Amino acid sequence: MTAPELFDEEGYLLDLNDWNESLAQEVAAKEGLDLTPAHWEIIHVLRDFYTQFEVSPAMRPLVKAVTKALGPDKGKSIYLMQLFPGSPPKLAAKIAGLPKPANCL
Repeated sequence: MTAPELFDEEGYLLDLNDWNESLAQEVAAKEGLDLTPAHWEIIHVLRDFYTQFEVSPAMRPLVKAVTKALGPDKGKSIYLMQLFPGSPPKLAAKIAGLPKPANCL
């Protein structure tokens, strides 16, 4: 199990360098998700976005980034909602070890 001191009060990783795929699977399991290859595609797009822009994307930029990286079929908010229920930007960022998107409540 993961050490609680690695996370803030909302469950976001404090140090991005502590992230790895097994940690992502643990965070996802706590959120009730079993990560599939489709989830991993989005997680990698998110991490690439963060590397480029140093910010976790909200929904619209996330949709644009996914469309650009994976094509229009996957770059739809409904697709992202199916993979990451509730708030895809928040949940996917949490699993990807990234900060909470700034404009997500």
